[in-house]
Parts: sequence; structure tokens; C-alpha cells
Amino acid sequence: MSLSPARLQRFARHIVLPELGGAGQVRLAAAKVAVIGLGGIGSPALQYLAASGIGRLALVDDDVVEASNLQRQTIFTTRDVGYGKAVSARRWLANFDDTLSVDVSDARITPENAGSLIAGADLVLDGTDNFATRLAVSDACVAAGIPLISAAVGRFQGQVGAWAGHLPGEACYRCFVGDAYDAEDCDTCADDGMLGAMAGWVGSFAAMQAVKVLLAGVSTLGEPGWGRLHILDGLDPGMRTIRITKDPACRACNS
Repeated sequence: MSLSPARLQRFARHIVLPELGGAGQVRLAAAKVAVIGLGGIGSPALQYLAASGIGRLALVDDDVVEASNLQRQTIFTTRDVGYGKAVSARRWLANFDDTLSVDVSDARITPENAGSLIAGADLVLDGTDNFATRLAVSDACVAAGIPLISAAVGRFQGQVGAWAGHLPGEACYRCFVGDAYDAEDCDTCADDGMLGAMAGWVGSFAAMQAVKVLLAGVSTLGEPGWGRLHILDGLDPGMRTIRITKDPACRACNS
């Protein structure tokens, strides 16, 4: 695969980076990323994934745009209110870069359909807002052998982790949270609130981690950092990282 002169010009600032280069840009162009959830995290993540040159994207979200979303969900405008998020996100992508290949689904992720919705992806980026959905996505990724970037945000704190539970010795997202959260009973940002810029920080960091995972072995951006959970603090700005080990009793990646 080669890049056209127009694509070389568009991604020139990437290609001149020794850590990425032309080979890395070609790899991104050939990659497929499934973005699950197009809200506060998924919106900025999608913007930077598209801007990085990811050639194929699958968008999954069953929600519609509401006026209260616009404070943090940066791909939507007032004109999108009342329309499906997945279709509205595809419209944003068409305006941004009409050469991208985009699939959309407005299905609600469940343990039964998660596998089919992520099929064929090189990486899944999950920015959904409840544990039950995130666990369903994680379990499907383990079963399909697909790496996962899982991100969450609330109020002034965010979390971004890279998971590869299908690999020997590596933890999955379920190793981190366990089995107690399969029910959809967690708090939401409607209950707790969220600083819009905090969602942007988490989403853009998740996109950066996704690029690093996709370029592992092709570029010198560094190792994917499997099982490392990055905790972002917006009130006292900083980040700390903890290592999650594989749970020998995990029913997803040790079954």
C-alpha cells in the first residue's frame, strides 16, 4: 500500500516524525478501529483517530444527540440534536475526510451482539458510560483476539487503559473490575456532572494510546503498555499509572 501525493501532504507532520515515519502512516491507513460510544470520550477520540489517518472506522452508538451533550461531545452541533449519534458522527467524518471508510451501527451493545459489531477491527476503543457495556465489549475483544483501549471519565477524573487479555500473561478489563458490575446500575454524568474539557483530555489521550497500539512493531513510539491504567486528574493536574495483573480466576481471559 502506498500513499497518494494528497495523503502525503495531509500527513506530512506525521511522516517527518522519526518515531512514526512513512511506514507508520501506511500502517494507520490500513487499520480498522471500532469506536464504541460516541459521547464525551468517543467524540474527541474519533476526531484524532480520523486526523491521524486511520483508514477504516466502525462507529457504534444507539443514542441520539441531546442539547446537554454539546457541552462536551465536540463532533455534534445544534443541528444534530434529535438525530442518531452514529449517523451524525459519520456526517462529521464525511465533512472532515471523505476518503475514510466508515461503517455505522445504532445497535445497543450486548453480550450477544458485541462480537459481530467489532468483527474485523484491528483495535477497539470503548468510551461507553456503564460497566455492563464495557464488560461486554471487553469479553468480545478477548474472544476475538482484538486489543482494547477502554476509557472512562467522570467529574474531574479520567481513566485510560490498554488491554490484551487474549495474550498470555496479559490482563483484560474484567481482570480490573471483576464480575460485580455486569448490571447496568452505575452512576452517569447526568447524576455527577462532568467538566467538558476533562472529556476532551481523556478522549484525545485514548486516541494517542490507540495509535501507539496500532503502530507497535512498525514504529518506535513505544510499547503498547498492556495492563497499564492511566489515571488523569483534572483538579490537581497530573497523571499516575498503575499496573493491573491478570486475574487467574477471570472468567473472560482465563476460561
